[in-house]
Amino acid sequence: MPPLRTALLQSSGCPGSVARNIELLESAAARAAAAGARLLVCPEMFLTGYAIGDDVPRLAEAADGPAAQAVAEIAARHRMAVHYGYPERDGETLYNAAQLIGPDGTALANYRKTHLFGDFEEQWFTPGDRPVVQAELDGVRLGLLICYDVEFPENVRAHALAGTDLLLVPTALMHPFPFVAEAVVPVRAFENQMYVAYANRTGTEGPFEFVGLSALAGPDGTVRTRAGRGEELVVGDVDPALLTASRAGNPYLRDRRPALYGSLA
Repeated sequence: MPPLRTALLQSSGCPGSVARNIELLESAAARAAAAGARLLVCPEMFLTGYAIGDDVPRLAEAADGPAAQAVAEIAARHRMAVHYGYPERDGETLYNAAQLIGPDGTALANYRKTHLFGDFEEQWFTPGDRPVVQAELDGVRLGLLICYDVEFPENVRAHALAGTDLLLVPTALMHPFPFVAEAVVPVRAFENQMYVAYANRTGTEGPFEFVGLSALAGPDGTVRTRAGRGEELVVGDVDPALLTASRAGNPYLRDRRPALYGSLA
């Protein structure tokens, strides 16, 4: 099975303007397609901006709303899967969500952030209740989390046990936490024997200063591609052969003793 070329868009887009962010997504998809990517991963809340305050209810849309339809057209036009963060409206309930659209424009998976971070998210969003959401792309099993979720080892281990090969993590990682991108993400990939695609925002937005440092980390704990601090599109390969070899050589999952862990939950 050939590698799955994956592009990470590091950008804060244009906070407050869904239309402008869809234009930026179109441009990024064109560049990713030119680089041979089959998957484009965008940051947390990319379609609207993260620090949008009271605009959350106004900009939130259903998972099949107009913005989702626009992203589906982009995905189909460039024949690549697109994974993006957005505020989801389900009736009167709002979620910090991420959706995966397939290369034919079909919605493959929608995930609602289970671990909300800080007063802003807790004010506007309801936490999701599905810890493992997955989809298939070109024979690779994709799993979905959002930002703070990946910092809980239980979340990532649940994906490992469910067979996730590539974990997609749109994020809004801010100061003073760059160590999450630099250290935690590669460790999560290594200890769970999977790839982790971590796509961050950048620059200053409201009270937040995002640190960039988007990364594709491999199951051997090495970072296959890394962005700097500014606006950037980086591309790396998810290699099923490396994943198979790494899992054969690393005994973490085989050596687990689940009977000892019940008290942890």
